[in-house]
Amino acid sequence: MQRRLTGSANDPRIKARYRGEKRFKAYTVTALFVAFAIIIAFFTDIISQGYTAFWRTEVNVTIDYNERAERIGRFALAEDMREIVSRGAVRSIPLDIRNNPELAGTTRQEWVPTYSRIDQYFKGNEELPPEMAAQVEELMEAGVIRTTFNWAFFTAGDSKLPELAGIFSAVVGSIFVLFVTLIFAFPIGVMSAIYLEEFAPDNKLTQLIEVNINNLAAVPSIIFGLLGLAVFINTFGAPRSSALVGGLTLGLMTLPIIIISTRAALRAVPDPIRLGAFAMGCSRWQVVRDHVLPLSLPGILTGTIIGLAQAMGETAPLIIVGMIAYIPEAPGSIFESATVLPAQIFTWASEPRKAFVEKTAAGIIVLLAVLLTLNAAAVFLRRKFERRW
Repeated sequence: MQRRLTGSANDPRIKARYRGEKRFKAYTVTALFVAFAIIIAFFTDIISQGYTAFWRTEVNVTIDYNERAERIGRFALAEDMREIVSRGAVRSIPLDIRNNPELAGTTRQEWVPTYSRIDQYFKGNEELPPEMAAQVEELMEAGVIRTTFNWAFFTAGDSKLPELAGIFSAVVGSIFVLFVTLIFAFPIGVMSAIYLEEFAPDNKLTQLIEVNINNLAAVPSIIFGLLGLAVFINTFGAPRSSALVGGLTLGLMTLPIIIISTRAALRAVPDPIRLGAFAMGCSRWQVVRDHVLPLSLPGILTGTIIGLAQAMGETAPLIIVGMIAYIPEAPGSIFESATVLPAQIFTWASEPRKAFVEKTAAGIIVLLAVLLTLNAAAVFLRRKFERRW
């Protein structure tokens, strides 16, 4: 009778175990490649749709600066150029005269944006009637039409005309909102975490608080929008659609993240440091202030930056408090009506015209660049100042 070998490579159970290990490894590698492929497809789709928004088509015309300027054209093509030149260029003439009175009564050659259909035609996104296409091509060959970098996308506010719409007002609003979020959530979150980790007794009350903080971190963001509407607008009368109410609302949402990350950073400081400070006669507050807090600061800053990055990408709570308004001019303070970049992208995405599609994708590119920068800063701070014990 042949003896069965056990515990060796010939054991069927060992072979089955190795086969299972190979299958599991293949599953993990496949999942990694699928996730990577999805990310690549996402970035490829967004960039392919949005990169064209960073350049625009302009036409060279003769502008007659007078108080009743109603026409804009170039020599004999004046009537036909109305179909090519953006209406925004005509509407801006009175404003230009008011801002620069010396322009009144003068005639100048200017490069102005074309109508969105013309711009989309040169980008291959839209077709023109044959006669207009022939005219546009003729003007292009004559050097009257050109393509240039779209600085207005970064320096102009929102507009009903896609060729004039930009993200400047949304960027300024986002900065104001994040500023309010930071000054509201950071001190409250850090001080709350210090108390819970270093001073609070371990009883049922503190355990209940800790459980609720962890639960708040998982609450849908729209709930915080409803809370901000009820507390800051209806109760305290904060101006609706302002960066103040938006920042306070996002501050509520960011608080649990800052508290949890700060507590983790404080907990990472070894106890011998605390005990050594106590042995030298330091009070508990001196131990926290002079030893624990400085050593945990990199982790606290990392958690704060990640929390702000998450707040930067939120839209739902800001829609509830009214920050989805049409804001053509950048706000001058936190009390004025404002919008943020995610809300601006949401507004453009709901527009039916094709020209807003590239604006939406370009806004997403800018937002992703900001979020990736914030996350990279968090990783850099953690690696640069992290202490290993």
